[in-house]
Amino acid sequence: MKKIILIFSLLTIALIWKTSLDLRSPPNSLSITNSSIKKVQVLDRYATPLTITYQNDWNIHYYVPLHDIPELLPKLFLLAEDKRFFQHGGSDWIARFYAMWQNIQALRVVRGASTISEQTVRILYPRKRTFWSHWLEGIEATRLEKRVSKADILEFYLNQVPYASQRRGVLQAARYYFDRDLDTLSLKEMMALAVLIRAPSRLDLHKGVIKIEAPIARLAKLALKANVITQIDYEAILKTPLQIRASHLPIQAAHFVNYVSQTNQALEKTSGRLHTTLDGNIQQKVQTILDQRVQDLKHKKVNNGAVLVVDNKTRQILAWVNAGKFSSNQIDAVTTPRQPGSTLKPFLYALALKNSWTAASLIDDSPLAQAVGTGLHSFRNYSRHHYGPIRMRDALGNSLNIPAIRAIKSLGVANFLQTLHRLGFTSLTAHYDYYGEGLALGNGAVTLLELVQAYTSLANQGNFSALKVLANARSSKTRHIFSPEITSIIADILSDSDARRLEFGVSALLRLPVQTAVKTGTSNDYRDAWAVGFNSNYTVGVWLGNLDQQPMLQVSGSSGSALVLRAVFNELNRYNKTRALYLSPKLVQMQICRKTGELATGNCPSRMEWFIPGTEPATVIENKPIKKIYLTQPSPGLQIAMDPRIPDENEAFALRLSNTDLQAKKIEWLMDGKVIATSSAKQRQLLWNLELGTHTAQAKIWSDSDAPFTTASVRFYVK
Repeated sequence: MKKIILIFSLLTIALIWKTSLDLRSPPNSLSITNSSIKKVQVLDRYATPLTITYQNDWNIHYYVPLHDIPELLPKLFLLAEDKRFFQHGGSDWIARFYAMWQNIQALRVVRGASTISEQTVRILYPRKRTFWSHWLEGIEATRLEKRVSKADILEFYLNQVPYASQRRGVLQAARYYFDRDLDTLSLKEMMALAVLIRAPSRLDLHKGVIKIEAPIARLAKLALKANVITQIDYEAILKTPLQIRASHLPIQAAHFVNYVSQTNQALEKTSGRLHTTLDGNIQQKVQTILDQRVQDLKHKKVNNGAVLVVDNKTRQILAWVNAGKFSSNQIDAVTTPRQPGSTLKPFLYALALKNSWTAASLIDDSPLAQAVGTGLHSFRNYSRHHYGPIRMRDALGNSLNIPAIRAIKSLGVANFLQTLHRLGFTSLTAHYDYYGEGLALGNGAVTLLELVQAYTSLANQGNFSALKVLANARSSKTRHIFSPEITSIIADILSDSDARRLEFGVSALLRLPVQTAVKTGTSNDYRDAWAVGFNSNYTVGVWLGNLDQQPMLQVSGSSGSALVLRAVFNELNRYNKTRALYLSPKLVQMQICRKTGELATGNCPSRMEWFIPGTEPATVIENKPIKKIYLTQPSPGLQIAMDPRIPDENEAFALRLSNTDLQAKKIEWLMDGKVIATSSAKQRQLLWNLELGTHTAQAKIWSDSDAPFTTASVRFYVK
């Protein structure tokens, strides 16, 4: 007997020692506020989720306070898992003995008896499911209930109980199985959540709903007996099938989220959440508009598109949209460099205004060609029409190419590229010689993000600051690029339907109900179609094209992207107060002649024009600089190949003289030092029959004086 007592005492001591060794101290609080975060959740400006993550140890992002959980749901959980939750002190010994008796009768484990407090301990300190772990959990649950309240335990349990596919808590489960919030769940769906926790993998509803019907029926019977539900509820539960719905994010903004994650900005985190500037409502509406437009243009080989919307005042990005559904290998069209076409021209003419040009300055819009290596490149306007001397307002409004080339020649490519760099065009990394004058026409690739960011500077009186994607991010340092007077004139031109009448006609597509500065652009071979605009509140940029670089079927910025731009602005203006674009009070308005840009007289059509103080015309605007007279064709070193399919006598090449004002009687055309023809001063070109060999061309201009002027000789080759 003494041996038995001794052995029992030693076993008791060993049990106590082992128990004390393996017991875990209960936490002082069940709050997860300060828990470590492996991955933050990204939210829009109104806290709507843009991402879902299940990589954290705890359910941080879908935590619901107990008082916000529908009252019936906790009752069903208590019926299913722990009827005497509010009576026991952590372990329910009555339920334990009853479960033990049932298991002995069945000769297998058919029932557990873990209380919600014990299950909470198991969530806090995961262990293998053994009798020993069950023993420890009972003690730890008793200790836990001495430190925290029953309400805190129940709240923690309902938010952290594990389900299938790494979901935790009733809200994650409700969205995973039914794509619903807790307050929209049906009675049967609530019961399903209460039953699922016993075997979340075996009963996973996405694998089928047949297995869970019997457990739900048993719980419904218990709920009816406990007067938690009515007889009508009970019968409806048995008859109504469960409807499983795949969960989805309410707002699709994966590309924006990727950009936020990749930027090096300081992340403002609150309880594992990252609040961005995105407006989910605007994002969804713009997505619908863009997807519909791309679908409408499928027959013209348009497969991709992007839209960016920015709040001018805060410089916060409100919408970041790519056409179609997101795929992990899809390129983000907002950050992909593409040729911008004519959309850079407003910055070129803003630079011109900065260099004392005016909106009335005349620019020559006549045929222009220049040497490219040993070849010759002829510039042309989109319509292939030429308008002669044209005011800067009309040159920009009609997006004419040749005046833009002449403007960048005068201002300097290096100067223009430097200005673009200051405006945030970081994609333009090559030397200015690489781009040449073609930079004015958009031969350097930029991103939609950079383009909209630069236009936002025009909308903010010439002040540049980086766009924001984080709600609490500090404003970046502001750079002053252009004066308010310059940007006022540019905005006035871009919102002037009269200024674009030559090329765009009287079309109302670019004339919005609220004053809006609009610029379109189209790259070579219709690979890119752009439309960018700003009003008093927003700046919007649109790109259409194909990310695989395939050309579209004659879809331009004005025919393709402008319609998206217009629809987006209609949505933005629907519930917002609008006003006219900013116009600097320092500007001077004067009546000018449409043809000459000089002060208006009674002999020419006139219009009102804005001038920066000090640049307004006095009597005559001196905007006709003296140009050197030279041959524009041929260019030095030009190589011309004769076509063997054409008879030699029918092959001709145009000798062309620069379009400089001449006070001359005649022009003599010289080839290899010999006069081959004579023309009037108005005739600036001559067709010369091609001859094989090396040649030199010149032109001799005879004026009223006795001494003629002879242009520099140009050496070229015919082979």
